[in-house]
Amino acid sequence: MFGFTDHAKNSQTPTLKPIRIRRAARPQRLILMGTGPFAVPAFEALREAGHEIALVVTRPAVANRSRKGPPPSPVRDFAARHGFSLFDPESINTPAAIARLADERAALLVVCDYGQILSSDALATAPLGGINLHGSLLPAYRGAAPVQWAVLNGDQFAGVSIIHMTPRLDGGPVLATAKIPIESNDTSGTLEAKLATLGIEPTLASVDLLAQWNGVAPIGTHQDKSLVSRAPRLSKPSGQIDWNRSAAEIDRHIRGMQPWPGAFTDLMISPDREPLRIAVRTATIQAGLVPASVTPGLLLDDHSLLIATGPAASPGIIRIDRLQPAGRNEVSAAEFIRGHRLRSGAMFGS
Repeated sequence: MFGFTDHAKNSQTPTLKPIRIRRAARPQRLILMGTGPFAVPAFEALREAGHEIALVVTRPAVANRSRKGPPPSPVRDFAARHGFSLFDPESINTPAAIARLADERAALLVVCDYGQILSSDALATAPLGGINLHGSLLPAYRGAAPVQWAVLNGDQFAGVSIIHMTPRLDGGPVLATAKIPIESNDTSGTLEAKLATLGIEPTLASVDLLAQWNGVAPIGTHQDKSLVSRAPRLSKPSGQIDWNRSAAEIDRHIRGMQPWPGAFTDLMISPDREPLRIAVRTATIQAGLVPASVTPGLLLDDHSLLIATGPAASPGIIRIDRLQPAGRNEVSAAEFIRGHRLRSGAMFGS
């Protein structure tokens, strides 16, 4: 009924240049504060550069009902691997936690992917204050999910910024930045991994810069308030696919929601069956002509998961390549079609 051709994605993801870690000219006593994987490459580099790691601070481990024991914590593992002292208070801003930071007599706090905002009292425990490695080119994408929103919005570039911290969220002067292009096959997960590596050199450079700072002269570049944009935290419902949007927007949505919270849709195979919830793992924009009368979310083909998208004036097509039905293992589109005897005319969406 329809003719289709692939709109191929760029399958080549460039690798970043290998980074040679040089010994710091003025090693500093540091407190490292982080929780997720984004922090680990920079933390490893600071250790390799010869800085003294006085303490590693992370969020407390909370067990998940669906698994035995606490969830994995990359920064907790980093501390254990190197034998560093670990501190995991419920709040870093209590008098007891602030006293613990002060007891370490660190010159600088290095924060990345920690999950709590430090008060002015917490920052004051180190003479040089704190720096934060943030996954955007500030002042763009202040907030908890900068990498995801860069993919969702179709940005050409993503980057990292090192800020000299203030109690205001991501609001301090910028000490260093670096950027890379966002590839057409990047997910939030693959892009975040690249940015974590990209953040190594700016972090090392910023620590070296502050090691020479007199504590009085202005330092860094103040952020332009007129250019501020937000990157609010995503939630599970954020992953729902709206088939009325364009194929390009849906493609970015699927990639931006990987690996969490994940993109999903419901499938109505027939009127007499309950909708099936499926997680969409990978998909491809498909070129082809679709009549404007076709309803977004309609399955267009008997042999592959070609789905009509919006907008109504110029509908597009998304091909789902891999998916995971609720309560089942991830499968290819071909395996799913065989297992469910799908035919064109089935509907995706709420």
